[in-house]
This record gives sequence, structure tokens and C-alpha cells, in this order.
Amino acid sequence: MCSDQGTHTSSTKAVRRSLLHHEARSEALAQLSCFRGEFYSCLTARSDALFELADAVLCGDGPVRSLAELSLVGEHRRGHGGLYAALARGRIDASRLRRALAEVPLPRAADGRLVLAIDITCWLRPDAHTSPQRILCHTYGRGKDQHIPVPGWPYSIVCALEPGRSSWTAPLDALRLTPGDDTATVTARQLRDLLQRLITAGQWQTGDPDILIVADAGYDAPRLGFLLKDLPVQVLARMRSDRVLRRAVPPRLPHTQGRPPRHGGEFVFGQPDTWGTPDTETVTDTRLYGQATARSWNRLHPKLTHRSSWAAADGTLPIVEGTVIRLDIAHLPSGATPKPVWLWWSGTDATPADADRLWQAYLRRFDIEHTFRLFKQTLGWTSPKIRTPEAADRWTWLILAAYTQLRLARPLAADLRRPWERPTSPDRLTPARVRRDFRHIRPQAACPAQAPKHSRPGPGRPPGRKNTRPTHRHDVHTPRKTPSANQRTKKSTTPRPRRTG
Repeated sequence: MCSDQGTHTSSTKAVRRSLLHHEARSEALAQLSCFRGEFYSCLTARSDALFELADAVLCGDGPVRSLAELSLVGEHRRGHGGLYAALARGRIDASRLRRALAEVPLPRAADGRLVLAIDITCWLRPDAHTSPQRILCHTYGRGKDQHIPVPGWPYSIVCALEPGRSSWTAPLDALRLTPGDDTATVTARQLRDLLQRLITAGQWQTGDPDILIVADAGYDAPRLGFLLKDLPVQVLARMRSDRVLRRAVPPRLPHTQGRPPRHGGEFVFGQPDTWGTPDTETVTDTRLYGQATARSWNRLHPKLTHRSSWAAADGTLPIVEGTVIRLDIAHLPSGATPKPVWLWWSGTDATPADADRLWQAYLRRFDIEHTFRLFKQTLGWTSPKIRTPEAADRWTWLILAAYTQLRLARPLAADLRRPWERPTSPDRLTPARVRRDFRHIRPQAACPAQAPKHSRPGPGRPPGRKNTRPTHRHDVHTPRKTPSANQRTKKSTTPRPRRTG
């Protein structure tokens, strides 16, 4: 009797697990189909060709090397001419696609808050002399200890981060920087628009924890926090180790005459004798970095001047206070000598738990580098030799939509590993492994694109006629020297050689 009851109980649990698994797969498939339908609605011109181009990126057998090779993928039922024409003359409703990306399920931290990472990655175009709106982009690793500027199109991309070690992120927005843009101002406007879309989509509601924005040292963290101070966000960014901040002004003694100071004593990152006693100090044992020590100092601010991003500010500049966190680790996995990491948080009065949560959230920022590497090396974001920046924007949105479909298809994918690869559990599949199985997942999801119509080939170019289209050369956006009035009116005094014969 007992054995029969035990068998019945185990079979009931197995049935429940099967039902839960089937329900989870059905929900994931419904979300994927819904997003594919909304993505197709965002394509307002040459929609079928653009949609099949995104499917070809997802169903390719290897890394994307060129656009012409994508026309040979079975999921792309059109020729290479239609593929190039779709990128050159197609249209994408970017506003609607941004709203669709904000409405999909997003990962959250352990405390339920959204953690957004923002960074700039460049599409280098050094040989595209006829491509407009190129900017000199700082590149790393092209020379020994050298930062070489290379012309290209820089893109500011915002992604939602997952908790724990993962190579997955959730891209939410992409914006190409144009010549003359101020990085801090453009980033603040981009984040403001994104936060409004997240609030409208119900991703953040009143009473939820503030959204944490994580950035690297290339951003002016105090200015970014000042521009977003009216929104429910907190800014966490790394600072260079040569920075100098100021403390809060000490209480004014009675009967003190003269103008009251606006800044307190200096806090020099490179001089430990100016630090004083930290407000909090925690020690954590980690698997990769050994013992991690985090110390924080409250209410520190930079002394702003009317230069750089604050040059156009009128009147007295504000005092932007925050918390500074110094992270020291015992060793690095690579064996190199570890350097301290200085972080600036827009909040104040940090507790020991806040300090630990913040430096761990900053380490998760490096997950966005895995996304950039997948964009460029696997999905072929920078592989096409696209001429116009408008076509580059269309291709960028296709890559973001393709990656979002991979993330939504994550619960549906099987582990199609290579013979030399180790088995991986379904919840630990990387984006590249999910892409291997997307060809089998695609027939289950919605596919609104219509098959191409049969047509005859065109007559081609008439014999004996040459291409007479003018070619314009667009140099890199650098200030040009205008000739003076004397140089414009001055004529050459060198005599011309006399023609004979």
C-alpha cells in the first residue's frame, strides 16, 4: 500500500513538472510571437525584406561576414539586390520599436530594481571617405599603450543587466552620436526618454526601488546625476584615479566674519592622508578576486568650473554631492596586479549594505561588453560596408531586434553543442548557442512576412552607357581652416610654361 502511494505521489509530481514546463514554453512562445508581430509592424517600408533579413541573421550557420551571404540563407527568400535596397531605402519606425523593446519582460536585480548599463561602442569606418557624419573614435588595443583615433559612427547603447554572472543583457535603446554632440547631454536625453517609456510600460511603478544606471569612467557622473535628479534614478559610475573632490562645508562658527566658503577640504584620490576615516568599510570573500574591501566616504562633490560641459551654464554652478566608494581586491583572475576602483554614487548616506550592492552592480556592467562582442563578431553588426548613416541606423535596429528575439527564445532552445564543447543546462545557454537552435524555433513563432512575388529580371544597363552619378567625398568631422582674404585674392606669380608644337 505504501509503495503504491509513493509511486502515485512521484507520478503526480512528474505530471506537475511536465505541466509547468509546458506552460512556461507556451508563455515564452507567446511572448516571442507577440514581439515578432510588433517588430514587423515597425517596418513601414520594404517590411518583408527587412523582416527576412533579421531572420537570416538569426538562422545563419556561422558568424555573419557580409550582407550578400545572408541572401543565401534559406529564411531569406529574396535576392541580394532586394536586401541592399531594403537597407538603403527601407523605413523603420524607431519610436514604435523603442516602445516594443521597453514592453518585453526585463531582468531585475535581487532587490527587484532595474539596473541599466550605458556605454558607447563604435562602428569604425576608416576607409569610407564618402560616408557622412563620421567622428574620430578612440580605439584601444590597436597599438602598444596607444589610443588611436579612427573615423567611425559611435553608438550609445543602453541595456538592462541580469543578476549574477551572465553573458545576457536586454538592449533597450541605441542612438548614434552626430558631430558636435555633447556626450553627457545626449546621454541624459536618451536616458530620460527611455525612463519615460519604461514608466509608461509599467516596468517601474510608484513605490519601487529607484532605477540604477551604471556607467564607466568615460561619462561625467556628477553632471549625469544632476541632469536626471528629477527622475527616480541613481547614477553609479567609475572615476579616474587622479580626481580631486571636495568635502562638505563644516558648520560655521559663531561671530565668524567674511564670505562663507562653498567647498570644504580636498579629497585627493592619490593622497591617502586626505581621505580621513571612511564612513563605512566592508570585507567580502569572492571566488574570482579573493578578499574584496570596500570603503565609502559620504557627501563628496567636485568643484565645478565654467568649462567643458558646464561652459554654457549661467550663474553659480551647483554643488552635486554623492558617495565615493573605493574597491580593493586581492588578485585578478589573469594574474595581473590589481588596481583600486573608485566609484561615485549619486546617493548619500550609504550603508555598508549599499556599498556592497553598488560595487557588485558595477562589476555586472562588464556584461554589456559580451553583448557588444556578440553584435560585432557573431551577428555581424559592423561587417557590412554601408555608406550612409541612415542605412547604418536601420541595420543597427535589426540587430537589436534580432538579439531580443534570441533572449525571448532562450527558454525554448535546446543545447546543440559541438562535439568538443561541454554540455550546458538549458538555463545557462549563451546567446550563440540559442542562435544555433533558432532555425527550429522559428516555425513555431509568428512569421508575418509574405513570400516574394515572381518577376522577370530587368533589362539592365543599356549597352555603351556609363555611370554618371556624382561621387561626393565626406571628410572626418574636424574643424577646417578657412583661407584669409589675402589668400583668396592673391594670384600666383609663377609663369606658366609656353606650349610648343
